Amino acid sequence: MSESVQQVAASNPSSTGHIRRVLTRWDLILFGLVILSPTAVYPVYGIIQQVSQGQAASSYIVAMIAMLFTAASYGKMASVYPSAGSTYTYVQQSFSPAVGFIAGWAMILDYFLIPLESVIYSALTAQRFLPAIPYFVWVLVFTAGITIINVRGIRILARANTLMMAAMTVCAVLFVALAAHYVWLHYGAASLISPIGLLPHGRISLGPMMLGASIAALSYIGFDAISTLAEDTLHPEKDIGFSTVLVCIIQTLICVITVYFAALAWNNYQTFPQVETAILDIGHRIGGQVMFLILTFVLLVAGVSSALTGQAGASRLLFAMGRDRVISNTLFGYIHPRYGTPTRGIYITSAASLAGALLMNFQIAVELLNFGAFVGFILVNLSVIQHFYIAQKQRGARTIFSNLLFPLTGACVCIYVWLNLSVHAKVVGFIWLAIGATYLLIITRGFKNKLSQWNGDLYK
Repeated sequence: MSESVQQVAASNPSSTGHIRRVLTRWDLILFGLVILSPTAVYPVYGIIQQVSQGQAASSYIVAMIAMLFTAASYGKMASVYPSAGSTYTYVQQSFSPAVGFIAGWAMILDYFLIPLESVIYSALTAQRFLPAIPYFVWVLVFTAGITIINVRGIRILARANTLMMAAMTVCAVLFVALAAHYVWLHYGAASLISPIGLLPHGRISLGPMMLGASIAALSYIGFDAISTLAEDTLHPEKDIGFSTVLVCIIQTLICVITVYFAALAWNNYQTFPQVETAILDIGHRIGGQVMFLILTFVLLVAGVSSALTGQAGASRLLFAMGRDRVISNTLFGYIHPRYGTPTRGIYITSAASLAGALLMNFQIAVELLNFGAFVGFILVNLSVIQHFYIAQKQRGARTIFSNLLFPLTGACVCIYVWLNLSVHAKVVGFIWLAIGATYLLIITRGFKNKLSQWNGDLYK
């Protein structure tokens, strides 16, 4: 951790405890896989399959290549700054406190929306099972549940993740097995290895494939939350980077295998009854009503698990920014002395999820999610170049790839995806950034003062 961060943490009167280092490398990998979810491909499969013209599996391979560059950048920066601030800290230390604040502000939007959209989705799904219970009651139940687990400590969350990951993994394996069995029975064993699953037209259609890859990137949103647990981790310098890259690779294998066999089981992507719920129709085809219900239940589990891990990541980002006093130190820099968790940040994140779930629909939340994420991804890739290639002058024959070419490629791909977000997402996203910039102007008195001179709290 940087000296400036340590000094601020030491002088922080609101923090009455410290985050406990209890997480192992396996816990980090599990955390990342849970927040991404082995079932992440299910809600977007039909859309990707259509826009890519049947090249969903190939689109995921392209998306993995793009996201691996960014994952490697997170790993490199975590090895230098193992802080709960993640994106905010990396950019702050590499560029300036002001640029770091904007990065953190953008990621606040992302981290608030992960638990928010998960609560919305979970409440909507639960209401399908028990429609007599109103939607707002389900919102209250799920919000309260994830808050209690996160307040009690990261170890409790890790145990909950293990159970939910097991349920999602069983479903993912069952889906692939049933799809393969269906193909075997109806088309023969030779059909299990077929170009239809990768390139249905026998050739690469580059434009549609790239469009599919930009949507497939949604299945990777949240992998960066692993780096927010740096101060919960026993060996963050080596475990954060390893876990982040491995999670991206495992996620790709899961997604590619799933969409490959889904494409074989339903080989005409133009005949989906409903594009958004195509995976449920495929589940019904390969496993009847039982598989249809299993998929629905597991999607509910995935929503809860994503909300849990998203709220954990959000509270730790807010903690790091509060500890540095660039947002309210009193509210966000506090650590509960018994549980060792940033409880006030958790409560505020929970309140935001509750309010947002009651006022915002699922589609808007999903549209906005990528805006803050890709702002952060772009800046982290650029931070690697600034820190290692420019400031540290590590420009050897081998390091030029990891310190310049790889992060530059990651930044360019992320910019491409970011520019292709919906107009609605960009408008609301830029309004959010404008609010952050206005706040920054106030606390720096029109940039006359440095952020490091900001010692107060707007709430005092």
